[in-house]
Amino acid sequence: MSVKTQAINRSAMSFYPSRAFLPSGSPKATYHIWLTHKVLPCVRYNVPYITGDEINALSRVVTANAIDSLGPHTVACERWLEARLECSKALLTLSATAALEQAVLLCELEPGDEVIMPSFTFVSTANAVALRGAVPVFVDVAGGDDLNLDPEAVRRSVTDKTKAIIVVHYGGKACNMDAIMLVAEEHQLTVIEDAAQAFLSTYNGKYLGTIGHIGCLSFHYTKNTICGEGGALLVNDPKFHFQAVIVREKGTNRTEFMLGKICKYEWLCLGSSYVPSELCAAFLLPQLHDAEEVTRRRRLICTAYTNLLAPLAAQCLLTIPKPTEASADGVNGAGGGPTHGNGHLFAVLFPSPEARQAAQAAMAERNIQCLTHFVPLHLSEGGKSQWNNTLACADNRVRIENQRRRIAAGDEEDDDDGMYLDPEE
Repeated sequence: MSVKTQAINRSAMSFYPSRAFLPSGSPKATYHIWLTHKVLPCVRYNVPYITGDEINALSRVVTANAIDSLGPHTVACERWLEARLECSKALLTLSATAALEQAVLLCELEPGDEVIMPSFTFVSTANAVALRGAVPVFVDVAGGDDLNLDPEAVRRSVTDKTKAIIVVHYGGKACNMDAIMLVAEEHQLTVIEDAAQAFLSTYNGKYLGTIGHIGCLSFHYTKNTICGEGGALLVNDPKFHFQAVIVREKGTNRTEFMLGKICKYEWLCLGSSYVPSELCAAFLLPQLHDAEEVTRRRRLICTAYTNLLAPLAAQCLLTIPKPTEASADGVNGAGGGPTHGNGHLFAVLFPSPEARQAAQAAMAERNIQCLTHFVPLHLSEGGKSQWNNTLACADNRVRIENQRRRIAAGDEEDDDDGMYLDPEE
């Protein structure tokens, strides 16, 4: 069986530059391969990026019999995150879900306390709060071409029971963090950034996950930078630094014991086992070294998608969500730096469920996977049965149920009208 690479495929080499793709100039450049016999091609919604160095890193850890936690690869990953993101403390975790649970533990919530969050998010955002006996308060998206939570709905939802706000940067595009931080400051609330999809995205020159008091990242295998299962807690408020380390180690001071600072360790507070294996960290470290190049490529692909779909958007056949525009003053007066997404996914909205279903069917005929996304939590079975929660929205209409509603693929009764592609494809 013979193959030919992208480099000798003249039609491909002429197509890519015309759609804003540029040669990477990297010796690790990835090339598509076409088999000469007939193979039914499939464009998958996600193909994990592999640098090629992961296997060597894993081999070194296994050979050294050093697969325990808090080893040199874990430390190196945390130092890389702190330096690159300009974060005062980064802690690797088992997942973004684990990071969210750890963040909520740091807020010391009591049963009945309320935490404001978008309904349009993954269930881990709400689970972290519910596990502490607190109440998720769901708010609507901003609307139009903004799929992030509405700051005005957040403001209106604050009560004397509100303790925190969890923002979710959907698809790697920033929420209006200026407005959110202003509400938090006015009411002395903790802001947790669920930046699971937003690694290396920026808002006004600051990396998402580093603007709120605490940030949560994901390195799940569907994300831009991966280690199979993994995440990170970004602790931006110094008052949480010491407690974050305690909570991560099951509520003990084991980390100090491992560093030789104390002769024995003990249980100090509530916590859980959030420390990842050194194997995960060894896989992640070369991924971090390539993260900027991966982000650059994905942004180029999103630009190409935007350009190619612009004629359809001009005819109002679909809507392409746009990134949040930061204010001129910036977060806490920090000044106006760039606001960029990370190309994690490319979402489009359709004017009706029928239009979305027709587009998805046409893609399927060409073996192109396009998925719909989250079930809004206030509409899900768990949300309705546990809290019977209404949805706060700026114009007193449940907008998320019409044009902006997203339902998970496979629900035969859905009336969803959005879908997305992974830009890596």
